[in-house]
Amino acid sequence: MTILPESCNTIPSILLAAAQSRPNDIAVQDQKRSWTNSELLVEVEAIAKSFIASGLKISETFAVWAPNSTEWMVTALAGQMAGGVLVPLNTRYKSGEAVDILKRSRAKYLFTVREFLGTNYLRLIEKEELSNLQNKILFPDETQQDWQNFRKLGSDVTDQNLKDRFSEVNGTSICDILFTSGTTGQPKGAMTTHGQNIAIYKEWANTVGLEKGDVYLIANPFFHAFGYKAGWLAALIGGAKILPMEIFDVEDVLRQIETERVTVLPGPPTVFQTLINYPNLNDYDISSLTRTITGAASVPEQLVKEMKSVLGFETVLTGYGLTEATGTVSLSRKEDDLETIANFSGRPLEGVEVKIVDKNGRSIADGEQGEIWVKGYNVMQGYLDDSEATRETVTEEGWLKTGDIGFQNSEGYIKVTDRAKDMFITGGFNCYPAEIENILLLHDAIIDVAVVGEADERLGEVCHAHIVLKEGATLTKKEIVTWSRENMANFKVPRKVSFLDSLPRNAGGKVQKFMLVGKC
Repeated sequence: MTILPESCNTIPSILLAAAQSRPNDIAVQDQKRSWTNSELLVEVEAIAKSFIASGLKISETFAVWAPNSTEWMVTALAGQMAGGVLVPLNTRYKSGEAVDILKRSRAKYLFTVREFLGTNYLRLIEKEELSNLQNKILFPDETQQDWQNFRKLGSDVTDQNLKDRFSEVNGTSICDILFTSGTTGQPKGAMTTHGQNIAIYKEWANTVGLEKGDVYLIANPFFHAFGYKAGWLAALIGGAKILPMEIFDVEDVLRQIETERVTVLPGPPTVFQTLINYPNLNDYDISSLTRTITGAASVPEQLVKEMKSVLGFETVLTGYGLTEATGTVSLSRKEDDLETIANFSGRPLEGVEVKIVDKNGRSIADGEQGEIWVKGYNVMQGYLDDSEATRETVTEEGWLKTGDIGFQNSEGYIKVTDRAKDMFITGGFNCYPAEIENILLLHDAIIDVAVVGEADERLGEVCHAHIVLKEGATLTKKEIVTWSRENMANFKVPRKVSFLDSLPRNAGGKVQKFMLVGKC
């Protein structure tokens, strides 16, 4: 059972408590070194002082656009300790996607890397007008000194200065803004507080059984709630050792499981399908694995069986969540049978209510399909600078309209039968058709487009773009894919392309996407 002191009402205070009670326990270990709780706190406090020295004010935003690393965690904790609000950026974003979020979040700082997977992030945005962005800091590599130079800025800030600043942060303070796209195509920033995150992921860690002595390999990206909140935050709460991974590489994962005796490895179903089907799996000792949680797509019952029989997990859990609910709504429980785990996304966390409603917002009977509504301490504070969208999404009574379709059984277990509106999931990443359509319409040769998700054995679902070309224009599938890779994150890129003379629309002009599913 995870026990946190009552004084832990902010995310950085979790590390403070760990450094006091377990100073020599390893908090995080990367490829360069390991950090005890006390060592990690020293680094966090140093960077927090630099935030203060460089002018970060309470409630101002700082962005992190980088793969998983210890520095990512340090930056998040330090910025929050100094009263700032974290804005994570997806590492797959192209310039337009990143610039839009940097502008609307009014980020004052951007922490990033020199290059990741062949992409130079600063070069992508160097010609953009970002008036609020005053500081660009590169995380350290073999030659980069930005991080150390930034760290030195706080040398004149005293411990008392930092203590005074941190005292202004409390459980009701906004700690992060995670941007999540909607069917309008424009990402919206969901704001949550320190207190919400601590309460939810304390419950999450207890349900999963995360505890001191666990070794938690986190391949889920830190820019996503699965890697950040159900990842390193939950690990800090539970006292587990954190192993951050920049990218999912099957051999690297298996090597780390063997050498570091990894006990906890969550991920989307594709991760486990890849491991199970890896031809050299038996060359590695993965007997240390005990627990996992998966979700983000429907989970075949056979996969759950093989996660236990082939990979050796004692406990396999599934869950359901969305960014507007601080990342988590429901989890299955250890005592659930295999059929329940595979076919349902668990039941709501303690203190969270779920109801299924019809199109008029009226509750319907168990087993009947409708929209999933959520109420409780996990519901976001609202969308950044978008009160209208907030009112449309959260009722006056506090019910969050998820847009997901599903049902509950008599025991409260949730089955999600349809994705949020038209959303589909590729390899664990949410894809929103309207957002992809808006980008494709920037192409000079395209006059109309509709995107749907199509089933894929490896990735779960992939983007299928149905395209209408301008009169006289010519375009090939290969050209579309090449152009898309230059203008959108890789997981959004169409894997399938069909050319049509026109899109099927109803009398109101809305595209009838159900007529496009499965159409080549």
